Amino acid sequence: MFTLFHHPFCPRSRFVRLALSEHGLDSRLVEEKVWERREAFLVMNPAATTPVMTAEGMPPIPGASIIAEYLDETHGASLGEHRLLPQQAAERIEVRRLMSWFNEKFYEEASGPLVTERIYKRHMSSSQGGGAPSTEVLRAAKSNTRFHLAYIGWLARTRNFLAGDRLTYADLAAAAHLSAIDYLGDVPWSEDDAAKAWYVRIKSRPAFRPLLNEWLAGLPAPAHYIDLDF
Repeated sequence: MFTLFHHPFCPRSRFVRLALSEHGLDSRLVEEKVWERREAFLVMNPAATTPVMTAEGMPPIPGASIIAEYLDETHGASLGEHRLLPQQAAERIEVRRLMSWFNEKFYEEASGPLVTERIYKRHMSSSQGGGAPSTEVLRAAKSNTRFHLAYIGWLARTRNFLAGDRLTYADLAAAAHLSAIDYLGDVPWSEDDAAKAWYVRIKSRPAFRPLLNEWLAGLPAPAHYIDLDF
């Protein structure tokens, strides 16, 4: 049994949860409020970021991409032709490129700021950086989301899935980040039908159901959030 230190609306944590589910692996979820800088958590990951996964006999595994690589190395072969990180070198490069795009670039430019400003800061003290959301940060992140959505739409129009012919980590990463900000109503779905149709396909997978069932008190999701055919 794995233990995953996460936040329910951390996009990169959501990616790992989807990956675990697609591998058919159970995990114990421990919510981590990284802004509290809990000492025991800092020992596991001095960077103080989620997700971090632990497994018996292994050192703590920090970071979404490192966890994904670990899961592929230890459990990927059992998925056969449905392996989330393909066997061919060229295909693996493209999946890794897109994983990095979403877990780093998309996170830094869009999903990270939106989640931090609209969710995390609600629970942070002033000394921790909490308070009212920055309208300037929100404006920039929402603008960046439009460009990322257009890129996802382009990929979806030119390929069956984002990295090629079948589902990979690339799809899970993109969908995880979109799902976190879709809860906030910050994805302009009307601007790209191809991106929306692709997301509906990923959102309809059984692995997605636990994410869609999580809610924040005092911050309800828009009606379409749990609609599998919105």
